[in-house]
Order: sequence, then structure tokens, then C-alpha cells
Amino acid sequence: MADDPIPNPLRIAQVAPVIFPVPPRGSGGTERVVYDLTEALVAQGHSVTLFAPEDSRSSAPLVSAGPSLSALEHMYGKVAPGVPAALEAMQLDLLRERLESFDVIHCHGEFAHAAVLGDARARSITTVHWRLDERDRQLFFGHFRDLPVAAISASQARALPPANLAGVVHHGIARDRYAQGDGAGGYLAFIGRMTDQKRPDRAIAIARGAGMPLRLAGAVDVGNPTYFAAHVAPALGERIVHVGELDDAAKQDLLGNAVALVFPIDWPEPFGLVMIEAMACGTPVIAWDEGSVREIVEPGVTGFIVSSEAEAVAAVAQAATLDRATIRRRFEARFTAERMARDYVALYRAQIARAGR
Repeated sequence: MADDPIPNPLRIAQVAPVIFPVPPRGSGGTERVVYDLTEALVAQGHSVTLFAPEDSRSSAPLVSAGPSLSALEHMYGKVAPGVPAALEAMQLDLLRERLESFDVIHCHGEFAHAAVLGDARARSITTVHWRLDERDRQLFFGHFRDLPVAAISASQARALPPANLAGVVHHGIARDRYAQGDGAGGYLAFIGRMTDQKRPDRAIAIARGAGMPLRLAGAVDVGNPTYFAAHVAPALGERIVHVGELDDAAKQDLLGNAVALVFPIDWPEPFGLVMIEAMACGTPVIAWDEGSVREIVEPGVTGFIVSSEAEAVAAVAQAATLDRATIRRRFEARFTAERMARDYVALYRAQIARAGR
């Protein structure tokens, strides 16, 4: 059910990246978040304009400068390496022409938007959907000290200069995208890129240690293409299966029927959207103690936090003792798109007030 319209609705620009459409067809957690946030803001009565590739869809008016990179690659195969930067420049030019049309501009891109915003930075919010502790971000925030940033976790915020931190807003997803499953499939699930950051090899070791079948979902990482061949493919067989990328319906089936989701990351994950997708299905999460995990998983309620394969194997044995209805209720209380939108609106209004608008 849509939220009732609110007094004093805001005029909001949502500016998406140019790599995938909004929402994405497969991979693209950032684009999924932008879509869910935009839809929730519209449902709550705000006037939202979405700046996104032309192959996107939204309840909000769409402003586009061209297709997504993924659409161009589908049409033409490999494209010139400068195409993403060209698409971003085209989109940001359309934003520049309309800056005065909005009370607040919410950008989900990388770097160039900060320069385009100019004086409008004071009434903007930037969400970075990646880690903030690497050299590129240090250089960026060292220069753009007045760019307000909404961190997606307290873990991510710790790497952000205090002057840039506008607040912390955890991700949310559409309440009705997934439904509670019964976990009757008798297998463990893994969803993530096939890369050393996500560690599907750990998931394989955990499944073997627990004597459980494992279904691995996710694309081969284009930035680390040899990892899958070296660390995943040799283990595949009747009990360890790679099912590739999944759409929402297939993800519902995978997660809803899984005994547990294994999330054995080996990097400071700034959020981890798949954890709340599993919770929406009532599925326990067994997650490595990295990044934002302690902010999302409630030990003994929605899953278990572990630091070794042995601890993970022991957690698999306990997963069936958790109440799936309770896990679903905790998702509804903490990680819906409606809650995410309300949190962002509070930040928007605070930023507008600071800007004197």
C-alpha cells in the first residue's frame, strides 16, 4: 500500500550511475537501491525526477542522455574504454541544466558529480556504494570537503572525514519483493560475484564441512576473471552447483528454500544487500565478521556472525533453530524501502535547512 501524501513534499533529483539500467536486469545492487528509494519516495508523496539511462523504468519522470553501458555492450559487444565517462558527462550535463529545479540532489555516482554541482553541493547528498578507505576516495574527499555524504553503514562512515558525514542510512528493499520461505530445500545458498572479496571458495568449504549441498549464484567477476576457474569450477558437481545470475523470482526460490545464506566475505563490505534479501525470505544469515555485518545480522535472531570456517560449520547446525517468521519480522522492522526513504528525507530536510533554502 502506498504511503499517504505528506505535507511540504520535496522536489528531489535521484542521479543514478550509467553502467546498468534502473532497476538492473541482473547484477547492480546500486541500481536496485536507487530504484527502491525512488519508488518509495514517490509513494510517500515527494516529487522525484530520476536521472538514469534510457533503458530504465520508474514511477518518477525519467531524464536520460542515452542507454546504459550494459545496453551498449549488448548491442555492440566490447565498447571503447571511455564510453562510461562519456555517458556520465552526458547525464551530468542534463542535471546541470536543471539544478535549480530541485530542493535536493541525491547522487549515487562516483566523482564527477561533485564538480558539476558547484554551489548546489550545499543542498546535495551523495551515497557511495563502495568502500571509502582507498586512495581515490582519500584524494577526492581531501578536495571536496563540503560534499555531504550519507554513509550506508557506520562501518563505511568510519573511513569518511567527519566534515563530509551527513548521516548514516542503511539500505532497504521493497517490502513485497520477497516472501517468507520454509527453508525446505535442504541446501545452503551463496549469492555474490565470483571473486576473492566474496569468497565462494569459503562457502564451498563450509558446505563440505557441514555435509550440505550448496547452490552458488552470481556472475563471474569481470575484474577477476581467473578466480572462478581456479577456485570454484574444480569443486562443481552434483552437490556444489553454480546457477549463475538470478532475477528476483529465481532469487526468491533460491533463498526461500535455503537452510541458510552463507556470506563469507573477505573485505570491509560497506553493506551487503543480499543479507537483507535473505532476511526478507526468513532465511538465516551466516556471515563473516567484516565490514557492516554486525550492524545487520542480529546473532541468534536473524543469523550468526562467525570468524572461521569451523564457526560457520557449527552455525549451519544451529540455523534451523532460528524462527523464520521472526527473521522476516526483523526485516520488516529494519530494512524496508519505506524506512530507507524516511531516513533519507530526514537527511534531505536537514541539509536543505543548513543550506538556508
